[in-house]
Amino acid sequence: MGKKKLARFRELETFDRVYQPLFEEVFQKDYPLKGRWCGEVFGNNHPLILELGCGKGEYTLGLARNHPGCNFMGLDIKGARMWKGARETNHEGIRNVAFLRTRIEFIQSFFAPGEVQELWITFPDPQLKKRRKKKRLTGAAFLNNYRHFLKDNGLIHLKTDNKFLYAYTVELARYNNLEIECSSGDIYREGWDNDIVSIQTYYESRFLSEGMPIHYVRFRLPLNREIRELPDEIQ
Repeated sequence: MGKKKLARFRELETFDRVYQPLFEEVFQKDYPLKGRWCGEVFGNNHPLILELGCGKGEYTLGLARNHPGCNFMGLDIKGARMWKGARETNHEGIRNVAFLRTRIEFIQSFFAPGEVQELWITFPDPQLKKRRKKKRLTGAAFLNNYRHFLKDNGLIHLKTDNKFLYAYTVELARYNNLEIECSSGDIYREGWDNDIVSIQTYYESRFLSEGMPIHYVRFRLPLNREIRELPDEIQ
């Protein structure tokens, strides 16, 4: 590991509201702050919104600045990337942001039923091969995991440059009769003017400079039924 990355890991440990639990603290067991993030970390009862795979934290920070009445948490396993957003949060003294370094597969260990209001999934790995569909963050396996801590009919946001992942997610939502609030195959061409376009990650800016369309879909996830995966012949 390079000296620069090691230095970032050391600095990450000094930042306020950055949580890096050890494997043995969360594997098949609950993290101590489960169900208590808003009260004990943020000191309020505002809605809690997560960004999964937050990378450098640009989207988490952008949402927090735009919505001071909500609490935001960015989750990622790569601490060297998370360092940038955590450092900016610490220097600016932004109080409605926290970061959690963990594997998304362990997410049920951290959040209690109904504790999370919304999920943002921004530019994830599309996991294109069918044998890896269980790793898609908008696939049935993960959606069923989210049902354990998302409030009933909570919102799922997907923003991606990948046409396949966008089309797959829309089709999966329709297949399960989930309520799709809105979707777009090209948000910038259609002239959207809210959080969807006003916040851009480093990679999104790069994709746009290359002329790539950015896709978006927002849908609701009910708790009263299990999500079924798409049959292989239509995905």
